[in-house]
Amino acid sequence: MGARFAETVLPSMKIIPVIMSGGSGTRLWPLSTDARPKQFHKLGAERTMIEETAQRFSGVHGNVTFLDPIIIAGASHGDLVHSLLARCGVTPSAVVLEPMGRNTAATAALAAMVANEIDPEAYVLLAPADHLVAMPDKFIEAVQAASAVVSDRIVTFGITPSGPETGYGYILQGEALQPGVHHLVAFKEKPDLPEAMRYLREGKYSWNSGVFFFSPKLLLEEFSIASADIRDGAREALKHAKRQGNEILLDAASFGKVRSEAVDRAVMEKTTRAAVAPCDIGWADVGSWAELWRLSQKDSRGNVAEGSVTMLDCMNTMVRSDDGIQVSVIGAMDLIVIASGNSVLVMPRGRAQDVKKVIPGKG
Repeated sequence: MGARFAETVLPSMKIIPVIMSGGSGTRLWPLSTDARPKQFHKLGAERTMIEETAQRFSGVHGNVTFLDPIIIAGASHGDLVHSLLARCGVTPSAVVLEPMGRNTAATAALAAMVANEIDPEAYVLLAPADHLVAMPDKFIEAVQAASAVVSDRIVTFGITPSGPETGYGYILQGEALQPGVHHLVAFKEKPDLPEAMRYLREGKYSWNSGVFFFSPKLLLEEFSIASADIRDGAREALKHAKRQGNEILLDAASFGKVRSEAVDRAVMEKTTRAAVAPCDIGWADVGSWAELWRLSQKDSRGNVAEGSVTMLDCMNTMVRSDDGIQVSVIGAMDLIVIASGNSVLVMPRGRAQDVKKVIPGKG
């Protein structure tokens, strides 16, 4: 028999969404560039990915009230953040600009500190700007379930696997803490195919979404276990930041000294207070053109065409043209063709992970 729980009245809580917008999205070149990474483009949705994310975490949902979001982005993307969020009617409570990337541990520490400035009673939902969620209502339900334990746990959201995926990290869940929330036993690195198939059979593993839900006070305490230097360095960069309106430009000298580490390694793998909320929300980390082809609506021959495109006798092929460039493709099979700006990418779908090797100046 499964665990039994007394009927839980979920606490009313305020949540500040903190949207991480620092990724470069190199595998989606030539559309995604340093000047305009993938989160600032329309990919698999009607609006840009950052707009979709901000809209997803807004309003009042039962016991949960989302406050205005905090955006943490690269220093060169401040204008893009402001213009796109204004377009979708979202006013950020703060826009934190990082002079350079220092991975998600520093970002999580900053999220906790800035959220605490805005409302010391609010919790934080930390999420990447570049994920797709086809069933946002299901995601809100997972957040509501996690709210039963978040006062004493750092909760991450595990995605129910749809297959033996080798491109994602996994989370092993333990005993149930509350309905829909489990003790987090371990993070697992990206597996090979036999290992991924075993995870799927056992049914206790979920994909690591990189979304975290926490009390700022608790998260900052847990940095003390092994990563106090990251927390303290982020605090120093925030202390000496330049502030104008709702914009916070971190001090470059201080932030440049912060150790670059993922929050999974810096905190979540060390703490005994981690939990996972498994959920099936139609989630996708659009990390490659092959993944976007898989997610897109196709014609009867498996083709995806976007922009000024003509295709003849093609199968299982994706062709995308931006900026009005006319692209015509004949007789292609399992191919990806992307024309954006002054660059063109042509490759077999099976080579989608190699894009970063051919980016000018980065190969």
